[in-house]
Amino acid sequence: MRARTVLTMASVLATATSLASNSVRGADLDATPAYYKAPPIEPRNPWMIRLRVLGVLPDTTGSSVNVSRTPSLSSPSSGLSISDQIIPELDITYFFTNNLAAELILGVTSHHISGNGALTGLDIGKTWLLPPTLTLQYHFTDLGPFKPYLGAGINYTVFFNQSAANTSLAGLVVTDLHLGNQFGPAIQFGFDYMLDRHWGLNFDVKKLWLRPEYSATVNNAIAVTGRANIDPWLVSGGVVYKF
Repeated sequence: MRARTVLTMASVLATATSLASNSVRGADLDATPAYYKAPPIEPRNPWMIRLRVLGVLPDTTGSSVNVSRTPSLSSPSSGLSISDQIIPELDITYFFTNNLAAELILGVTSHHISGNGALTGLDIGKTWLLPPTLTLQYHFTDLGPFKPYLGAGINYTVFFNQSAANTSLAGLVVTDLHLGNQFGPAIQFGFDYMLDRHWGLNFDVKKLWLRPEYSATVNNAIAVTGRANIDPWLVSGGVVYKF
């Protein structure tokens, strides 16, 4: 009788131990962390384009005029005036990092040139400008959708379709005109305000130092030379698309 009781208690104890072990293993399985595959990270596209309305505002202060053998018509008694212009403009920006980028602006503009001072009213001529400008920019990216930037770079302006006015003022007629192509430094500041991941608004200001040498002929005989201090401000606003 005692032996049977001992066997029964041993059997119960073994059963309880087995149940407890299975329960622990089940709990361990339930506690195993669930692993899942994270969604792929979309690669950053480095390209951005802007389409803007650009105002070209020349500053001709300091332009020189040297009229052969006629000091009364030469500087400092006279100078040049160059008309303002508004044009559409496209720029392309490439981001090397989130903060560092390069921008190339593309556009053409036409300007009218006239005399001032002793030459006020003299129509000199007109020319087209192709002024591609490349700048290296630093973008500030910790201000939410507002993203200001600073830039500096170089401009190379090509003058083409140049034409003398061939109109008379007090017997003076400009019959020939030529401006030389010119390199010049450029600085800029501006900001993008992003409306969503791709679209935004832009405001931008650039200053170019552009001072080409020019030559002209008056009445097919009198040589005129000098330096045209164009030095334009480029003020623009438009839309941004970031790829």
